Amino acid sequence: MDTQTPVQLTPEILVPRLGDYLVEKGIISLDDLKRALNFQKTARVGDLQITPLLGQILIDWGLIDRTTLEQAITELIIQLRSALQDANEQLEKRVQERTAELEMAFSKLSELNQLKSNFVGNISHELRTPLTHLNGYLDVLLAGDLGDLTGEQKRVLKIIRRSASRLDHLIEDLILFSMSEREPLTIRLEKIDIANLCSALIDSTQTKAQEQNIILIFECQEDLPLIQIDEQKISWVILQLLDNAIKFTMSGGKVTLKVDREENFVRIAVIDTGIGIPTERIDEIFEPFHQLDGSSSRKYAGTGLGLALVRKIIEAHGSVIHVKSEVGKGSQFDFLISSLQDSV
Repeated sequence: MDTQTPVQLTPEILVPRLGDYLVEKGIISLDDLKRALNFQKTARVGDLQITPLLGQILIDWGLIDRTTLEQAITELIIQLRSALQDANEQLEKRVQERTAELEMAFSKLSELNQLKSNFVGNISHELRTPLTHLNGYLDVLLAGDLGDLTGEQKRVLKIIRRSASRLDHLIEDLILFSMSEREPLTIRLEKIDIANLCSALIDSTQTKAQEQNIILIFECQEDLPLIQIDEQKISWVILQLLDNAIKFTMSGGKVTLKVDREENFVRIAVIDTGIGIPTERIDEIFEPFHQLDGSSSRKYAGTGLGLALVRKIIEAHGSVIHVKSEVGKGSQFDFLISSLQDSV
């Protein structure tokens, strides 16, 4: 195998446009440069056939002496160093300017997010007061305190009551979201029997499932350990997942709340046989105010806040929500909560 001796690194190799510089300085003529360059293209030196350097060719032809060549090379190196320094200074200045622009944009974005959160919170609180009055009078009317009602009147008032109840839930979601945007969620941990909690949540959801002809199933492993959670917030999470599963499951489908033990954790899962979510769009469902179907004629209503809040609450418990889904076959949402090993 042949080996080649590396080309010796000389100052001339580090300097581009040496010939042009010598012409500009009047040291050689343009014709001299062209002749030397043409010769350089065809000439080879020694057994290794190394192309000779332009400066050496000019010296050999007596067109320039070595002192003049080295001086020209030194001047070019100084110019290049100065140009490099200027370029670095310009780049650093541009980086500083761009950083300042990004910091200003981030500051404005943070301010806008804060304003949005404050607006949502204030509007939500303003809506709650008239809604409370509305619910109060509906209860009075349905109780017959203002006189007897016909069957049709009761039916209409119950429809209004359900709509008001839905609006109440939406307002609560908005308030919770605005609070979570302004400050970290407050978690009040307490020891909870998750089996009893989930059983009660299933009971409270049965009516809604039956109205939509959905089979609601509760699967719970026996002898589960106690877990330490914020009962109110995790209850809200489970109800939200159940409501979503029912909403996106067709009549005759199934929704399952499954609770079992996984090593030192308890896994809580909500599984449905609904419409499913495209894999590439799963991350989108956790974005605030986002709907996969954003059209004005979309089939499924909602603010798009539910799953965003679900993730915030679960992460505040030191866990992560996982999603498995297949379009047309259903979805599974699940998360782990650490168990209390001394409580069985």
